[in-house]
Parts: sequence; C-alpha cells; structure tokens
Amino acid sequence: MEAPAAPHSPADRPADVRLTVNAPEQMRELGRRLAKLLRAGDLVMLSGELGAGKTTLTRGLGEGLGVRGAVTSPTFVIARVHPSLGDGPPLVHVDAYRLAGGLDEMEDLDLDVSLPESVVVVEWGEGKVEELTDERLQVVIHRAVGDTADESRRVTVSGLGPRWAGTDLGTLSA
Repeated sequence: MEAPAAPHSPADRPADVRLTVNAPEQMRELGRRLAKLLRAGDLVMLSGELGAGKTTLTRGLGEGLGVRGAVTSPTFVIARVHPSLGDGPPLVHVDAYRLAGGLDEMEDLDLDVSLPESVVVVEWGEGKVEELTDERLQVVIHRAVGDTADESRRVTVSGLGPRWAGTDLGTLSA
C-alpha cells in the first residue's frame, strides 16, 4: 500500500509563477487572467504592502468572473459579496487587515459556509484563514517602499494542494 502524499509535497504544488507588473491596468489584467483559472470553492490569499495592488488585482478578478458591483476595498466593512451576473460563482472579497483574532474572528464571517459556492479572496489573510482549506492560491505582491514613483510590482503566484497540482499557472504570464 502506498503512503499518502504529505499535504504540500512537491507533487501537490505547481511551480510558482513570478511576474513583473508595471502599471495598475496590468494588475487588473492579471486579475482577469487569474479569474479564468478560478471556480467555486477556491480560496485566494493576497499579501503585500499597503498600496501594493491587492484590491486592483481583485477588481480584475471581479471583471473576469463577471460579478455585479464595483470591487472596492472592503477595509471598513470587512467583507463584500459580489453576486455573479451570469452562471459563475459569486466573489466574496474580504479585507482581514483589521481582524486580529485569527480564525475565530474569521468564523464570524461564515467564510466556511460561503467557500463551497464562491470564489473567496482574502487580503491580509496570513495566519487567519489557512485553516479554511489546504487548497488555496497564494498571491504575494512586492512593491518598492518609501518615497518612490516606481509603479513596478513583483507578483508571485503559488498554488497549494491537489486542486492546483494540475493547473498551469504559467498561463498567467501570457
């Protein structure tokens, strides 16, 4: 009998994709391309400094998924649900920046209930939502910090778990 693979073994992970994005419209386009890979039940965790482009990427995801409503930062409302305008999944956009209690506070949002039928995107979710599922897409956005006019961003996309093992993340760099 074969032993099961360890939860994030190399067999469960496609290669990380690293991209350079030079303008906000390119970040939105990346979101539109990423939307083509997503389906109901997917969790996307976005990380990056303030102003890195997490909400801009999510705006592109919303466009690509064809959801209703303007995708804006849910910082003060914590979460927004954008229903699909077609037959696709709704988008649940969460900003966990102000949540300090980890999964306990996140449970109040009922994300575990929303996850199976939605695409859930969580900004600032590190250490807070990993317990929702072992299968997730992690997007890390790096930008120059300090007083700079540099619009360039380095984006790393990583798939975790069997859901992403057979997914070609390389299509994002097209």
